[in-house]
Amino acid sequence: MNFDLSDEQKMLGEQARALLADLSPFDRLRQLIDSGADWDEPLWRALAEMGFLGAAIPEEHGGLGLGALDLGVIMEALGAANAAVPFMSSIILGAEAIRLAGSDAQKAAWLPRLASGEAVATFAYAEGPGPVFATGARLEGGKLSGSKFPVADAGIADIAVVLVAGGDLALVELDQPGVTRTKLDSFDQLRPHYRLDFDAAMADPMPGRGKLDRLIDQAAVQAAFEAAGAAEACLYMARDYALERQIFGRSLASFQAIKHKLADVAVATELARSNAYFGGWAAQSSPDDLPAAAAAARLSGIKCFEMAARENLQVHGGIGYTFEANCHFYYRRERMLAVHLGNRGFWANRLLAAQPGRQGQAA
Repeated sequence: MNFDLSDEQKMLGEQARALLADLSPFDRLRQLIDSGADWDEPLWRALAEMGFLGAAIPEEHGGLGLGALDLGVIMEALGAANAAVPFMSSIILGAEAIRLAGSDAQKAAWLPRLASGEAVATFAYAEGPGPVFATGARLEGGKLSGSKFPVADAGIADIAVVLVAGGDLALVELDQPGVTRTKLDSFDQLRPHYRLDFDAAMADPMPGRGKLDRLIDQAAVQAAFEAAGAAEACLYMARDYALERQIFGRSLASFQAIKHKLADVAVATELARSNAYFGGWAAQSSPDDLPAAAAAARLSGIKCFEMAARENLQVHGGIGYTFEANCHFYYRRERMLAVHLGNRGFWANRLLAAQPGRQGQAA
């Protein structure tokens, strides 16, 4: 079975990388941090104009109707650039939740606006320490009460898909009485998180039950693509610095220990990419294989990005820990992605539960 990308998918990835190289260089990331901005809005508009936001949204709702692998090459490019945009929150989670579980009216109202970039969505699933996917928030009589935190990109979102009691989902507009947004301290300054408090806020139930597992499995695959793209960027950054840095009259890259470090990162990155490709194929063509494929992709993505971000710092030495160096952008993103949608232990349990004879057992 060949999991290589098609020529069209490779071209899509090249277009995304070219756009991001032009509009989201490291100096732009520093500018966003210094200004306290929650996102790079001009970049978001540019991604919308290129059609990237609507890549996986059905054509009848203003998107391109592409598949998980097409979306994956965009995520790889976003990961490599460490882009400050809510793509995971709005497109991978919010829009896909509406596509999977929303009513026809909810799809018609929001998917075209999400595809065009006119609106931004987020997915509120956590309620502080405790279960990754918590169901303490309650929807009764069209009124939502409870708290969800941390919620990525909630400060710029127009709507939130909220996990509520019973494992159901609710759709709530955030700019209304009864909704309070509180910004939290975030280790990754380019992907801010908020606390959402709901006090009898108006919300609409989403009729599609039993879609949560598929939603988070698909998101895990896309997170693996993002991690692989970022890990590869760390690998190239470390390689380039090692080739340039002179120590004891020799290039740092000539030392065997450095070569071994970078070789290990390269192997881990390719393994993560292979798992992500398989997960993308399963999402498109073999739903029965998706739970195990998603968990494997997520685990290998966490591992490769952690290794790459740390070895990048180590190769750079002391200068790698300064704000003027670029290593910290990836280290911060890696630490955040390592726990987003559940940590390594959570996904290891899901991988075990997905093995033959264990389906349906609690993760």
